[in-house]
Amino acid sequence: MSVLFSELLVPGWAESGEKIGLGDITGTYGNPIANALPCHGAEPETFFSDAEADIKAAKALCGECPVRAKCLSGALSRQEPVGVWGGELFEDGVVIQAKRKAGRPKLAA
Repeated sequence: MSVLFSELLVPGWAESGEKIGLGDITGTYGNPIANALPCHGAEPETFFSDAEADIKAAKALCGECPVRAKCLSGALSRQEPVGVWGGELFEDGVVIQAKRKAGRPKLAA
């Protein structure tokens, strides 16, 4: 069983026309375009994982997506807290290059 990203939309994010809701980008159930998107056929956990391999796989799925740019602008407008959106990794509402590994950084010699 897979979960559509439209099910994860928090009420209020797409109010006032300022923020772009997921339904505005991918459509809803029964929409043939929405059902053909790479993220709708993949495991949702892939897009919200901390593992580098999963993040790389999620970004690869976004690579050929026809709504990639719209997905990214929507995620930026909603300040998505985490996950891969539009081929970019988000943390605390901003795009980051990579997740920090757990633990303390190594001391420079």
